[in-house]
Amino acid sequence: MTGKIDKEPVTIQTIAKIANVSHTTVSRALNDSKLVKPETKRKIDRIAREMGYVPNYNARRLVTHRSNIIGIFFTNLEAGTSSSFLTEVVEEAQKRLPRNYSLSINSINIAENDPRISIQNFDGVIILSQSESDDPFIRSVIKRQIPAVILNRDVKSKHLNNFAVNDYLGSKVATEYAIRMGHRHFALIEGVDAFTSTHQRTAGFLSALKDAGIPKDDVIVKKGDYKPRSGNSAMRQILSSRHMPTCVITENDDMAVGAISACDEMGYRVPDDISIIGFDDMNYSKYLTPSLTTIRKPTTQIVQDGVDCLVKIIEDDGNTVMQKIYDPEMIVRSSVKQIRTPRNE
Repeated sequence: MTGKIDKEPVTIQTIAKIANVSHTTVSRALNDSKLVKPETKRKIDRIAREMGYVPNYNARRLVTHRSNIIGIFFTNLEAGTSSSFLTEVVEEAQKRLPRNYSLSINSINIAENDPRISIQNFDGVIILSQSESDDPFIRSVIKRQIPAVILNRDVKSKHLNNFAVNDYLGSKVATEYAIRMGHRHFALIEGVDAFTSTHQRTAGFLSALKDAGIPKDDVIVKKGDYKPRSGNSAMRQILSSRHMPTCVITENDDMAVGAISACDEMGYRVPDDISIIGFDDMNYSKYLTPSLTTIRKPTTQIVQDGVDCLVKIIEDDGNTVMQKIYDPEMIVRSSVKQIRTPRNE
């Protein structure tokens, strides 16, 4: 005679009863929510494994009306968004999000009027904004009541969740450092003209020069696009100028890479012949030859705080607006030489 054992399915309510917590806490813990204490999360995970709990994501989506998809929107994936910045943002967002969420990477310039940008298709969106031209897209997302956080650009609104760095301060601090090192002859390689970060970093650079009594008309300014090739091209033009600067400020690290490469190709040594400063402190910057003096933009912290804010809005239907503008940090390495200031200056 064979026996038949009827085994009741393990549910969130079953786990909640054994763990002596609410079913909401169990749901959050199994979704790796930051709102659940680590020790509680470990306890619930252990009970779920021991009981053989298997989540039914399709059923959960039907009940919760959620897609479990978070959209990441960059101003423009084809122009101005460096591959290193994109990679760092996506990696940090993926690590920080609860494990039941998936990421969808998009470009604002092709998505602004896309009917698929809806609360049915995205539980929330992370907008990596670079330009005021993104504002219509941001307004469209808010109008559709999609939970959103805006990262990277200070949008100057009291009603939006916003996390960004003080680009103006960062550039000013970098230039002031170079001036303290004795430099008074500068070149600047700018980023994308349409990007707010470019204007802020240029303004910070010029402010430091003004404070030091250095005429801006004496500065060589070249346009770049935040990518290495443009840094290389701009640096070649600078090195071919009649009046060579002693220090070149690049408005991001990717252009600094191209600038250092151009120096090597044209027989100039960094920093012996010319100094270079970057901006961002990308992961590779300390491994360059020479290691790059730069401004540390706290991208990791910005993304982490933005993701935590977005998850809280989605899971708690939170209405509190969260905003923070981060001060950058000067990272001194080997690409800037200390020089003596001539007596007649």
